[in-house]
Amino acid sequence: MATNDRQAREERARLRTYQARQQVHAGKKRRRTLDNIIASIALVIVLALAVGAQLFFFNGGPGTPDPVPSATPTPTPEAAEVPSADLAEGRTWTGSLVVNDIPLAVELDGAAAPQAVSSTISLVQDGFYDGLSCHRLTKDSIWVLQCGDPNGDGTGGPGYSYGPVENAPADGVYPAGTIAMARQPQNADSHGSQFFIVYEDTTLPADEAGGYTVIGHVTSGLDELRAGVTDAGPADGASDGAPSVPVTIASFTLE
Repeated sequence: MATNDRQAREERARLRTYQARQQVHAGKKRRRTLDNIIASIALVIVLALAVGAQLFFFNGGPGTPDPVPSATPTPTPEAAEVPSADLAEGRTWTGSLVVNDIPLAVELDGAAAPQAVSSTISLVQDGFYDGLSCHRLTKDSIWVLQCGDPNGDGTGGPGYSYGPVENAPADGVYPAGTIAMARQPQNADSHGSQFFIVYEDTTLPADEAGGYTVIGHVTSGLDELRAGVTDAGPADGASDGAPSVPVTIASFTLE
């Protein structure tokens, strides 16, 4: 009888041990499943953030920063009227763009880019650019200084937008001194007030909307702009961001 009781106790002990091991195994399996779910969610979040960053900062090229992202007109209750393309008169306009204390002599081609040049002329005549910042500087394969946003963060514009792309180089090469209009990626009708000055020869890949509207070029003062602003690069040693040297448009005149 004692032997049978001992065997029964041993059987119960073995059963409890087995059940405990099963519970431990089940607990580990649940933890692995939960860890996998958490890892999957984290991966989705990382990918979403990466895609979002790419859409904001990149434009179709193989890892090439978009020189002119988010040239978004500032929303207004009633959109302003786009200036007539006839304002450019199909001729060359000359003038001066002063940034900080650096005068840049400029020429705008009203024949090659009538709509963009007309818009620029209208904004210049209204004094729109006076006191605005050049909020973005890029380097390392793309060499541009972007200006003309009333919000100072790449989101502002004149209250209207226009298109299409005009006078974009077929080979995607924008020589030093080029002045071109900013626009949103994949949107040829998103031009506003933002423009960029190319301070070193730069190749910009076109997207489905085309290239970037070239309105003219700097005829003198580019060396001074490099020495006084762009050579310092973007802030915090970045390759794309606010200039280390704050840049303000003191005046912009055309005739």
